[in-house]
Amino acid sequence: MVNFRIISKILGSLLFIEAFFMAWCVVIAFSYHEDDQMAFLMSMLVTFGSGFLFFLLGKDAENFLNRHDAFLLVTSVWVIFSLFGMFPFLIHGCLPDVTDAFFESTSGFTTTGATVFADVECLPHGILFWRSLMQWVGALGIVFFTIAILPSLVGGSVKVFAAEATGPIKAKMHPRLTTTAKWIWSIYLVLTIGCGLAYWLAGMDWFEATNYSMTTTATGGFSIHNEGTIHYQSPAIDYISIIFQFLAGVNFTLLYVSIFKYKVGAMFKNSEFRLYLSVVFIATLWIMYMLITTLGYDVEPAFRHALYQVVAFITTTGTFSDDVARWPHITWIILGVVMYLGACAGSTSGGFKCIRGVMLLKVIQNNFRQALHPNAVLPVKVNGQNVPRNRLISLMAFFTMTILMIAVTTSVMLVSGIDTTNSFVIALSCVSNVGPSLENEVGHVMSWGMLPDYLKWLLCLLMLMGRLEIMTVLVLFTRSFWKEN
Repeated sequence: MVNFRIISKILGSLLFIEAFFMAWCVVIAFSYHEDDQMAFLMSMLVTFGSGFLFFLLGKDAENFLNRHDAFLLVTSVWVIFSLFGMFPFLIHGCLPDVTDAFFESTSGFTTTGATVFADVECLPHGILFWRSLMQWVGALGIVFFTIAILPSLVGGSVKVFAAEATGPIKAKMHPRLTTTAKWIWSIYLVLTIGCGLAYWLAGMDWFEATNYSMTTTATGGFSIHNEGTIHYQSPAIDYISIIFQFLAGVNFTLLYVSIFKYKVGAMFKNSEFRLYLSVVFIATLWIMYMLITTLGYDVEPAFRHALYQVVAFITTTGTFSDDVARWPHITWIILGVVMYLGACAGSTSGGFKCIRGVMLLKVIQNNFRQALHPNAVLPVKVNGQNVPRNRLISLMAFFTMTILMIAVTTSVMLVSGIDTTNSFVIALSCVSNVGPSLENEVGHVMSWGMLPDYLKWLLCLLMLMGRLEIMTVLVLFTRSFWKEN
């Protein structure tokens, strides 16, 4: 059965960490002498106090998690972090409604990037920094972050990693998971610092560069300007964003092998990376051709905007470098496809993941061969390794569930009076953790705040399920989870 005491103990410790992150925002708020100082002080105290109560409830618990505990812990952490993450918005008053505040917080931690703010430029610096920080922390996983810095806190960490990590194959770069976590977070930190320095050299001030570097490498998409990086009208900033979004979409284990082990060739031999690169290349050329022939773009702007949007959508960052609403409808379909596919597993991106795309293509290829050779035994191989049958069953189940979730959510949206295009794209955006849609009604021109409250709660659940890849959340609603040992 579920060990609630150890879950309570870990939740308490994690709330201490969230309070620590809020302390950074307190420093920012006092530095700029704005009206969000008390909001963060009070939020920090409430979060720390609640963490202390949770910790007391489980202080004598045995430090070991079974699989049931791991699933419940991971889902609980994301919900509770989002609940406490909304306090700065509520106490400050910039989002006085609980639904809006929880939606913004959930969108931040799941790196979806959908915002209910119509005007972010009127927000104080502390609130803006908190939005960016939520995405940066949530990108690689809240519990995974804890495994890296406090490995002794999470007993049975392999089970927790399996419950929170994205992708069907959980690659490890070191026999010890805690060492793997430290290396991955080190790579993430290096990417973030490098991105921030590049933005600063391109003309941003330190606060702008810090915020945009966090949301770029987190592939989250929150911005401190209403127009995002379009605000700067700078090709250099666009290209910097493209480079670091693309790198953040690569499997971090593969980045480690390529950079720190000096095996760059391993990257181009990897099936998932090759599919990722191929999709970006083909989609960019296609959209670039459409922009030149239908809208009269020059070659360089067409290439830059096409590449930016393809990379932003395949990595599920969801930001814009141009007014996509003016683009031909075929480009929306292309962006919708890459948005669903997503980048590599083991990265900060959401979506279906390229590794699953590779596996699905292999299954289809084998089915054609099976039609010609009915008695042949045709294993599915990815990067030279056989994929077990249970992984293929999980693949088909995940694919079916994502399609079903999109269909059901789209239907609910249509019944609620949302138009067909937006209904589909909103559902696809939240399942894939992308955020902005392609239409003007919901996206980079206006906020998601116009949606009814009950739809926002539904989308919060959808964002959470998309981030934890569905099964981690849905398994909690099965009878066997609570009945079986």
